[in-house]
Amino acid sequence: MRNKPVQDARHSSASASRVYSRDNVARYSERAHQRQRGKRIRRVVLVTLLGLIACVGTAAGLWFNRVVGNLNNASIITDNLLATLVDTNVTREPFYMLLLGTDGRPGEETYRADSIILARVDPTEKKVALISIPRDTKIDYNGSTMKINAAHSYGGAEGMVEAVNQLCGVEISHYAEINFEGMKSLIDAVGGIDINATDGVDDPEHLEITIEPGWQHMDGATALTYARARYQYADGDYTRMRHQRQVLSALADKLLNEMDVTNIMGIIESLSNMVVTDLSPQDIVSLVTAMRGMDTDEIWSANLPSWAGEDTYIDGQSYVFVHEAELAAMMERVDAGEDPQGPQTMGTGGEGQGATTGDLANNSSDDWAYGTATTSSGEEADAESEGASAETE
Repeated sequence: MRNKPVQDARHSSASASRVYSRDNVARYSERAHQRQRGKRIRRVVLVTLLGLIACVGTAAGLWFNRVVGNLNNASIITDNLLATLVDTNVTREPFYMLLLGTDGRPGEETYRADSIILARVDPTEKKVALISIPRDTKIDYNGSTMKINAAHSYGGAEGMVEAVNQLCGVEISHYAEINFEGMKSLIDAVGGIDINATDGVDDPEHLEITIEPGWQHMDGATALTYARARYQYADGDYTRMRHQRQVLSALADKLLNEMDVTNIMGIIESLSNMVVTDLSPQDIVSLVTAMRGMDTDEIWSANLPSWAGEDTYIDGQSYVFVHEAELAAMMERVDAGEDPQGPQTMGTGGEGQGATTGDLANNSSDDWAYGTATTSSGEEADAESEGASAETE
């Protein structure tokens, strides 16, 4: 036991000799140098990563601001328009949205609404109703009699919202408009749409593209042609409105049920270059998420109960007149979240006349115009004026 300190001392001396040998000093010096170099590398990597994050954050901020600026174009989405719209939560309660297709071109400040659709969207039930408003519908706006599409020329988006609110007895919460070129580009951006062309299009005097009847995949130019054709059909503008609702239904199906959700921000960026709306990117993402999986063939479809003919001329101009009592009854059903049971052509609609966009894909323009169309309810649609045409300039 007494020899242990001596042994420990010898062991310690031997260890020290090994640790502090000339070779070990050089090796430890190299290791210390490597540790210092490693620290410098980690610092450089950290600073670089922080710099990249800052750059990405700045780029994301610039991207977001650009998208918002395009979507919420201040020359259209004005303070007056926002004051007219009624605030709602787009994912938790039903709301009305006005959808406009315009004939505006880049740089033009005054233009007309070519397609007017009032949509009621119920995100909790995944239900939508599309109500087309004939662009020649007679209204009184600011003390003057005019066609409803002219309200856009006089009062812009705010004027259109006010006119539709008054006509249909609703309070619109959201607004979106797109011009012809924008619609074509939007459909191309999502890869085209699949649609049953219930009617062929062959009108070389007004349209460049010919369309054969039947199911087909349409690019933007073809879909736009289908949505604009009217002259060759018995009920003219009413056929065009049905085609427009078909196109919207097919586009909704593509966005809600076929689109890769990982591409949604890219789609929103494309939208921002083509659509002007009061909705924010967050609203759009939330709404798309809430409505995903809906059966777009079950979208309710109608146009305003209305007619045009010899008795709808004022000062030499042809108008579309509204059946006011029938419109009020139809909008009561719409507001309650029920089938509008509205007409798909001229007429009053009513009980047993309900139809969906799926029904639109199963009947030709002649079927609707002459009262031979059938719907999923098993009822034949009524046409108040067989062969009547709403052709107006």
